[in-house]
Amino acid sequence: MKWSINEALSLVSRRYRFLLRSWARESSLDIGERLHATIITTGVAGAPATFLHNALLQFYASCGCTRQARRVFDEIPHSHKDTVDWTTLMGCLVRHNVSDEALIMFVRMRRCGVKPDEVTLVCLFGGCARLGDLGIGLQGHGCMVKMGYSGVLKACNAAMDMYSKCGLIGEAKRVFDEMKGRSVVSWTVILDGVVRLEGVKNGRVVFDEMPERNEVAWTIMITGYVDCGFSQESFSLAREMICELGMELNYVSLCSILTACSQSGDLMMGRWVHAYALKRREKELNIMVGTALLDMYAKCGRIHVAYKFFKKMPQRNVVAWNAMLSGLAMHGLGRTALDIFPQMFKEAKPDDVTFTSVLSACSHAGLVDHGCFYFSNLESLYGITPKMEHYACMVDLLGRAGRLEEAEVLVRKMPIRPNEAVLGSLLGSCSIHGKLQLGEHLLQELVQLDPQNTEYHILLSNMYALAGKRNRANSLRQVLKKRGVRKVPGMSSIHVGGQVHQFSAGDKSHPRTREVYSMLDEMIRRLRLAGYAPNTASQIFAGCDSLEDDAVEQEEKELAVISHSEKLAICFGFISTRPGVPLYIFKNLRICQDCHSAIKIVSKIYNREIVIRDRNRFHCFKEGSCSCSDYW
Repeated sequence: MKWSINEALSLVSRRYRFLLRSWARESSLDIGERLHATIITTGVAGAPATFLHNALLQFYASCGCTRQARRVFDEIPHSHKDTVDWTTLMGCLVRHNVSDEALIMFVRMRRCGVKPDEVTLVCLFGGCARLGDLGIGLQGHGCMVKMGYSGVLKACNAAMDMYSKCGLIGEAKRVFDEMKGRSVVSWTVILDGVVRLEGVKNGRVVFDEMPERNEVAWTIMITGYVDCGFSQESFSLAREMICELGMELNYVSLCSILTACSQSGDLMMGRWVHAYALKRREKELNIMVGTALLDMYAKCGRIHVAYKFFKKMPQRNVVAWNAMLSGLAMHGLGRTALDIFPQMFKEAKPDDVTFTSVLSACSHAGLVDHGCFYFSNLESLYGITPKMEHYACMVDLLGRAGRLEEAEVLVRKMPIRPNEAVLGSLLGSCSIHGKLQLGEHLLQELVQLDPQNTEYHILLSNMYALAGKRNRANSLRQVLKKRGVRKVPGMSSIHVGGQVHQFSAGDKSHPRTREVYSMLDEMIRRLRLAGYAPNTASQIFAGCDSLEDDAVEQEEKELAVISHSEKLAICFGFISTRPGVPLYIFKNLRICQDCHSAIKIVSKIYNREIVIRDRNRFHCFKEGSCSCSDYW
């Protein structure tokens, strides 16, 4: 039997398409690439009617190869590109964190006159949700309504998620209310948005109304309670879910809860998750859960537990190593981080995040020469192109060490425009070393980047105060006041008895306020006897005039400093825990000089270990000294 060329071509291309679909399901990239090479060399794909390029696009998209998928897509003639091809590439780009290109593809698709289907819209909304791009999202919603997809469940769910991730919970609710039929996914999407944007109280109302709850819904509520410090409520829900309903937490849920524990400092819930994970494991702990546990212990102040856990992990990938190095950096254990770093090369290849952690470890520990070595060899020795985070670490490293001229030169020679983190780090170093002129110049640049950020204005105001320029300090704060921009208040929290207790400076809202302030009076009295004098050098009262009595003003400044949030949290810890029990406190801002000095003395007087996690790092106060060695 003789075959015509067209018949033979059709038969071969059909066979190749079948093979590509099979390998796409198995993500067999090597075999698929070899077939691709065969297709090119034999010229089989020359005829568009074979649709082999379309099959190759599906293959590379399934394997997550965005670059190859894009190249193959561009080789398909416009006449042979349909909605499926456009959607396939968009979906691949969104799944692999190239959402901005996916949105550009959608705009191109519309210009080419190709009509999107419901799957296209799901991909589009997913990309908008990741980027927070409301503009393109609104266009997509318009297309959804215009093309009659308003009744398609998956498209509506994706639209709700997009609005929620863009911060418009009202619009998400409107889509939800207009849906004729809702699935458990629909309820879960709206629950997630309400918990994030309206709080757990409103979220619990939605949760209780749900006709059916899946594992994700339970995880959202438990995580929401952990985030807000409601340990008892989170335990109660977890117990109901597991013990009463017989449901289980999978590794994704466990990682979500552990991440919430890391952010809130809820060690009790973190330990419960650890025990649960160990109890239900069949062979060994999932590496993702193990990494999340290690990260949780480090961020809850138990760095030695984290390090011990890390050493016992049967398998360690780059993420686990990064978590450990980052944890050591946060705790000022830079030498330990550098000691174990060479071992990493035997188990995982360091990436850009690894070197951010390494440089941060050098910065917090004052290891300037080591940091300079790693940064200067990033590209030549390790094949890593320096990113913004690496420059920020180096500026911090040089700045802390007082080498501000070198830090400024590095900033000005950056191949990319310095962002807020880089310039803010340099301004922070100016504050430490009293470089007022450079600080003034940097503030002008930072205001252009973020006019609403008060932190840098306050930092420069403190620098003016320390330099004896009180009028300029007051003037700078009055500018903020006139703009209606308020300083972010310092907040300190402490976990006691399964609940989080939060304090702000001068706070008198706690139920045990009288006891807290009574303890504060006693603590300050003992501190003064030990030689403590409140450091009010940077304390400014906006609006004070020169006629004000100096003694009265000084007293007011001292009272303000004495009642800082971390001191109140410590006093609550003293009256709520047994003598000798370590206190773990979490603060949203950088600890001030006065509190740092005072807490060192407190740790010695009361024989207590006090661990404070501020915005930048951990400070472990013990027997009159701090783990940072006053290098912070």
